[in-house]
This record gives sequence, C-alpha cells and structure tokens, in this order.
Amino acid sequence: MKTITFSDLEKLQKENPKPMIIHLYTDWCSVCKIESFQIKKDKDLIKMINENFHMINFEAEKTKHTINFQGKEFKYLPNGNSGIHELALALSKNKKEPVYPLWIVLDKNQNLVYYHEGECKPEKMKEKLREISLL
Repeated sequence: MKTITFSDLEKLQKENPKPMIIHLYTDWCSVCKIESFQIKKDKDLIKMINENFHMINFEAEKTKHTINFQGKEFKYLPNGNSGIHELALALSKNKKEPVYPLWIVLDKNQNLVYYHEGECKPEKMKEKLREISLL
C-alpha cells in the first residue's frame, strides 16, 4: 500500500487532489496489528486505496517531529518515557485518550467524511471507501 507523510500531502493535493485517509495507530495496540495484517492481505482494498486516496499512517505516540496540517502547527507532547502527538489529540473526538486504531477520511477539500474508532474490517472499509469515492 502506498503511503505518504503529512509533509508530502500539500504538494500531492495540488498535483493530484484526492480524498485522504489518516490511520492513527500505536506500536502497543494489538487490535492495530491484527487490523494491519488483515488489510495487507486484501488486494482489492489496497488497490482501491492506492488508486483513489492519499493514505497517511500516523504512529500517534512515536512521531516526534512537528507537523503542519490545515494551516496549524502540531508538536509532540512528551510525558515521561512516552508521550503523544498534538495532532493525534486534535484529530480524535476523545481529546484525553484517543481510541486506536482510528480511521479518519477527509474529502479532497479536507472536510471530514468518515470517522471510525477501533477495528475496521476490510469489508466494511471497502464499503465506506466506495461510498466516499462516489462523492
């Protein structure tokens, strides 16, 4: 699956505007690992994402660089031995403790069109992405 970074996003959206998927996860999340394995096995889903979306995988607790997104600057917030990125908190509906995995889909104008906390099965994801690609 082709993924990009937030720093690539602005340039890519100018060259080839597409809806975007932001997938928030953590290394310690077992549901994230299972889901990732299931998605990587689904060739149709990967093809759909690669052709119709810009995809960003975002490790919410290990990404430490500053990210500029939608005209704002977001930084990593250290907390002892761990921490969390401000952008993960900004994107999450639960501002105190985000639920992982978190799937956010924005249209090509960066308006929220889909928000899903927790595991998203490949079949359900394909169904939602088909609907979104028709918008």
